[in-house]
Amino acid sequence: MDDQVLDAETLGRSDTVRQYFGEHYETVRGYAQMLMDQGELRGLIGPREVPRLWERHILNSAAVVPYLAGAGSVVDVGSGAGLPGVVVAIMRPDTEVFLVEPMERRTTWLTEVVEELGLSNVVVKRGRAEEFDGAFEVDAVTSRAVGALSKLVRVSMPLVRVGGELILLKGRNVRDEFDGARKVLRKFGAGEPEVLPGETVDGVEATTVVRVARRK
Repeated sequence: MDDQVLDAETLGRSDTVRQYFGEHYETVRGYAQMLMDQGELRGLIGPREVPRLWERHILNSAAVVPYLAGAGSVVDVGSGAGLPGVVVAIMRPDTEVFLVEPMERRTTWLTEVVEELGLSNVVVKRGRAEEFDGAFEVDAVTSRAVGALSKLVRVSMPLVRVGGELILLKGRNVRDEFDGARKVLRKFGAGEPEVLPGETVDGVEATTVVRVARRK
């Protein structure tokens, strides 16, 4: 990708990004525009994040989608502004996506996004992940910037069916969290977490994806 495309002002309009999202591009662009127009005002993203929205948030969220290819149902825990859950829902319209978020002002926003974009495969649930233990099970749970791996496994794995997976967007130093998570990983019969590359388009730094399977 050339320097012009890497510029924060042009990345979202670039041919590379259009081709990456394909038929879903216009819907993704509509979501990005809602975040640019309202995200800072509503406390969903910081002012410094607006110029970097496509790289730091939209494409970063899209990086999880290839690892959800076999999932017919997904929960996005601590969905916040809808990252990555809304992006997942747009790119996987045949997947049922639950956006779980405890804060009312954020669930209000998520409901508005779902209605504005016509996302018929999305259900917004207000509450913490642990409150839905036993309410439903899904093929995969994802989250982004929610907390330490030990906490994420503890609150999220009960929502995953046996044989399903946690597919988490984490920081590059996530291996430092493995030791602290091993007790709760053993509870669910999970093995060693896999660290996978979250790649999207050339010229945009890959993020880190962690995959953990539930075995019991």
